[in-house]
Amino acid sequence: MNQRFLLSFLFSLLVMNTFAQQTISIVTKNNVLVLETDKDNSLLSTYVGKKLANVSEYPLVQTLDKYRPGSDDLFNKREAYIASGSINLLEPALTVTHGDGNKSTVLTFSSVEEKQLDGNRKLTSVVLKDLKYKFEVVLQYLAYYNEDVIEQWTEIKHQEKGTVVLNKYASANLTLSGRKFFLKNHYSGATREMRSEEQQLLHGIKTIDSKLGTRANLLHSSSFMVSIDEPATEDSGDVIAGSLAWSGNFKLDFETFDEYYLRITAGINNFSSNYTLKAGERFVTPHFVYTYSSAGKGLASRNLQDWARNYQLLDGKGERLTILNNWETTYFDFNDEKLNELTKDTKKLGVDVFLLDDGWFGNKYPRNGSTSGLGDWQYNKQKLKNGIGSLGKEATANGVKFGIWLEPEMVNPKSELYENHPDWIIRQPDRKEFYMRNQLVLDLTNPKVQDFLYETVDNVFKEVPELAFIKWDCNSLIYNANSPTLKNQDHFYIDYVNGLNNVLERIRKKYPKVPMMLCAGGGSRVDYGALKYFTEFWPSDNTNAYDRIFIQWEYSYYFPSIAVDNHITDMGNQPIKFKTDVAMMGKLGYDVKVNELSKNDLLFSQQAVQTYNSFKDIVWHGQQYRLQDPYENKVASIAYVNDAKDEAIVFNYYVATLFTNGVSLPIPLKGLDATKNYRIEEINLYPGAKSPIDNNKIYSGDFLMKVGFNPQASGNRTSVVLRVKATN
Repeated sequence: MNQRFLLSFLFSLLVMNTFAQQTISIVTKNNVLVLETDKDNSLLSTYVGKKLANVSEYPLVQTLDKYRPGSDDLFNKREAYIASGSINLLEPALTVTHGDGNKSTVLTFSSVEEKQLDGNRKLTSVVLKDLKYKFEVVLQYLAYYNEDVIEQWTEIKHQEKGTVVLNKYASANLTLSGRKFFLKNHYSGATREMRSEEQQLLHGIKTIDSKLGTRANLLHSSSFMVSIDEPATEDSGDVIAGSLAWSGNFKLDFETFDEYYLRITAGINNFSSNYTLKAGERFVTPHFVYTYSSAGKGLASRNLQDWARNYQLLDGKGERLTILNNWETTYFDFNDEKLNELTKDTKKLGVDVFLLDDGWFGNKYPRNGSTSGLGDWQYNKQKLKNGIGSLGKEATANGVKFGIWLEPEMVNPKSELYENHPDWIIRQPDRKEFYMRNQLVLDLTNPKVQDFLYETVDNVFKEVPELAFIKWDCNSLIYNANSPTLKNQDHFYIDYVNGLNNVLERIRKKYPKVPMMLCAGGGSRVDYGALKYFTEFWPSDNTNAYDRIFIQWEYSYYFPSIAVDNHITDMGNQPIKFKTDVAMMGKLGYDVKVNELSKNDLLFSQQAVQTYNSFKDIVWHGQQYRLQDPYENKVASIAYVNDAKDEAIVFNYYVATLFTNGVSLPIPLKGLDATKNYRIEEINLYPGAKSPIDNNKIYSGDFLMKVGFNPQASGNRTSVVLRVKATN
């Protein structure tokens, strides 16, 4: 009897040890994501939020979950990565057709490995396996401690007989708990990018996706915020800010369930993209980047901006070049003489780079408009008799740098490339071609086309060794999606993006430091997958300064100012000071006819470039604070504060559209040191203008953050830039 009891006891211990609860904590400075196994050895996501003081209490969270298998009310486990075909009946992260045709996958916890990459980054790899099949999923969590950011992705492989088909393969599931959930997302169109809406997530699934192939953000942004319990404000409330680092088709699902839960599923859009995986091959999803803030949307933004500058954006902690672009000055009508004069105007204005935009190439089919020449990247011998190489030399002789526009992914039907390589073009056989902007997309799933793109860029560098800047454009969507050479068309959309990334990897390996602007018909390709190769992006072809306040405001929720290209142009009826002040909230540039500026406008612009150079480092690398919302106030206000908190730049814009008596309340500042004293000076004044701001007064940081300061913006002073500087 005693022996039987002892054997039973030992067996119980063995079972308990085999299936002992595992608690895995993905930890940042202020937050934690807790994963735990249950009695079935499933991996659950049990907690996302502020860290607990006592880490031993994390296992208590799961005991509060009232999930009961088979219950009519509670039928969905809080799994960390949901596979379909078993007991989880809501939207899955993973759907698989196994080698034997079975579509059921049950993932159980196998092992975990933690690796400290450096003092700030820790990688946690959690292995899940289906015990019926030789099928494995590795959940990767890269925690950035100081930035409070987690980067999550999934790696899938198998050793089954034959092939496995991945029908869905999200990067991440994230389960939040709360009484209500509110989604802030962004919808777009050409010249009206990043329009914002916020709504409560009610029953069912809210899906934000793209099936466009290229220019994936044309209709919707792949970045978002979710507030928990109530809509978060700038400085209060619990909020998750997320962004998918992928330049192609994406899908974001937001599904409420069991009254108090929200599941976010983020990844590649599986539309027309079943992916066949051979035994031993590995499928790696794009990275999903997110941060949690218990202090509102502002902190969430600063977390993402810090992470981007420190780790993701190319040269995010470096410098940027100011630009004069010829596009709105000449469009397609130029020659050597005109362009050489513009390089002199670049020097006169005081900016760093003269950028030659579209129209410099094509001979059999000259690029004199949007209908021809695209794909024939040889300089036009009629326009540029001395070649683009001489333009680079001329720019250097004039004391400025030279940059150039390229659109290497595209082709006009009226081009030598189209005639010589019809097999390089994305299109359906025996169907009518459909053009967007008179062009088609080259097939980047084809290694030969990838070589062509790389050689296009490399040849420009060979012709212009001084080349200092590239504007990379992408104007067409993918219609009639089909590769003439790809064996499995289901792989097309994924292989296209991977092909593009292969080209960019090769370019960056040979030219690691050359600044490149990411442009796609405006701001239609803005994601952190692409921005690892680019120093900046073009947010919109809408350069009307009034509209740009709102566009730039919305981008600031996810992207740092150093990445945002803002140009002064002729678009809009605002004075040049207003346009310049708006453009200074990022990377300043010009698309103006310098030789046609009035004497005072030219003098102002020259002085503005110098003023900008005196504080641009704070705008690029400082902490950003949105002070007063342009949607709800007569005056929009945004500040940038340096890390020492001894200097800040505050931009204020009068945005009222109805008559007002001009009375405004003081605007409280943020991010200053309450114990320091500050002097406030208005800068970037137009020649002859006098400021009503008394720059001799001293204010404590405590006063400025609690009471505030009135910039006295009005219908007569539509933009006001303030420098706030510590006196002690």
